[in-house]
Amino acid sequence: MTKLFLYNTLSRRKEEFKPIKAGAVGLYTCGPTVYNYAHLGNLRSYLFEDFLVRILQYNGYAVRRVMNITDVGHLTGDRDMGEDKVEAGAARTGKSAWKITEFFATAFKQDLVALNILAPDIWCKATDHLPEQIAMIKILEDKGYTYKTADGIYFDTAKVPDYNKLSHLPLEELKEGARVEKNPEKKNPTDFALWKFSPSADGGRKRQMEWDSPWGVGFPGWHIECSAMSLKYLQNQLDIHCGGIDHINIHHTNEIAQSEAATGKKFFNYWMHNAFLNIAGGKKMAKSEDNFLTLEKTFIEKGIDPLAYRFAALQVHYRKPMEYSEEGMRQAESGLKNLRLHVKALGDEQGKVNHDFKEEFLGAINNDLNMPEALAIVSSVLKSKLSEADKSATILEFDKVLGLDLNKAGEGAEQILELTDLPALIQEMILKRQIARQERNWELSDQLRKDIEDSGYIMEDAKSGYILRKRKE
Repeated sequence: MTKLFLYNTLSRRKEEFKPIKAGAVGLYTCGPTVYNYAHLGNLRSYLFEDFLVRILQYNGYAVRRVMNITDVGHLTGDRDMGEDKVEAGAARTGKSAWKITEFFATAFKQDLVALNILAPDIWCKATDHLPEQIAMIKILEDKGYTYKTADGIYFDTAKVPDYNKLSHLPLEELKEGARVEKNPEKKNPTDFALWKFSPSADGGRKRQMEWDSPWGVGFPGWHIECSAMSLKYLQNQLDIHCGGIDHINIHHTNEIAQSEAATGKKFFNYWMHNAFLNIAGGKKMAKSEDNFLTLEKTFIEKGIDPLAYRFAALQVHYRKPMEYSEEGMRQAESGLKNLRLHVKALGDEQGKVNHDFKEEFLGAINNDLNMPEALAIVSSVLKSKLSEADKSATILEFDKVLGLDLNKAGEGAEQILELTDLPALIQEMILKRQIARQERNWELSDQLRKDIEDSGYIMEDAKSGYILRKRKE
């Protein structure tokens, strides 16, 4: 069996993957802050993590994946500055913070379904885990790692000698990057909030999201949630932690500092980060820059198959920057359609998976997720002298990792409707139903299926998701 090698940000090199428990993997992936739609740059992270999950499973590992939903505590400045993003969103729209987070969490899950991203085994919201976060802060307080200021309880980073071990940056450089925050009470520029006091504690405006704590009325800092929830659900299986490269210097660095201070043990063995998605001019896509593009606006509303974005992401290594343009995405859609047509032309007969090509494919994906090379091997299979049945079996075997639904064009004798062929209301019902099925909410799933069929469609569940046909008049 080909060994699996992953690039570990912690060591800055590729390492052979060795899980804590034989045959099993504990994986934590930082999830969305649900005050707005996820943009395509955010979704690139989740695509990379999906490739990782599928590769781990392809290697025979049982994966336990945890993803958080940040619905409180993430301020407009990542270093404890500004407003809470969710509270700001509520004030902007006039809706409750709870409604805002529920709406955008559902929208995020719909994006995952549209991109064929496997759902995590455990979703965990920050607001559902206040006791765990408070308990962890109390441990840090008892161990002498915290201090109190006028606006909250802070972690003293000076008490962590290797605070910069993930970023690999000189400590002075990290401190300089943190000086933009004007808080004269902080002992060190890199110190971060574990618990923030609400204005209502001093007679000010009451927040929608605030709770009692041993330190007063307030809310948790952003970083503490991921530590508390990953330790709860992956306590003895802290194998891999993932996120975007923007998390390295602050969020993940702070997670490591507080977690290892609290437990006295190493916090996750492997740290993996994907590069940014850039738009014209090489500028990072970000909500703060007001230049972000959503899957709904750039693909679904324009009639472009969302899986074209997945196909495009497969063509760029996850640690390299990826460029976005509408022309590039349309080219990706054309390439995906062409690949599906080639697979369809192979016929319905399934032969045997070719061992040599499978070893070559495994070598590519196990070399730090080299998906561009893996795609090239699919082309090699198509051009090979294998029988059509063996080509089909081999390529569909690889699609377990690629997740492109390459058999979709060949299912059934009738016209199969694509998601983008459908009215917006039907698209929304389909995505909501797939989320309901992932969450085993069978009652809602059945009701949505009935609503879809009442709208004039025939829906059949299939291994790849569903088959949808227009009902004949």
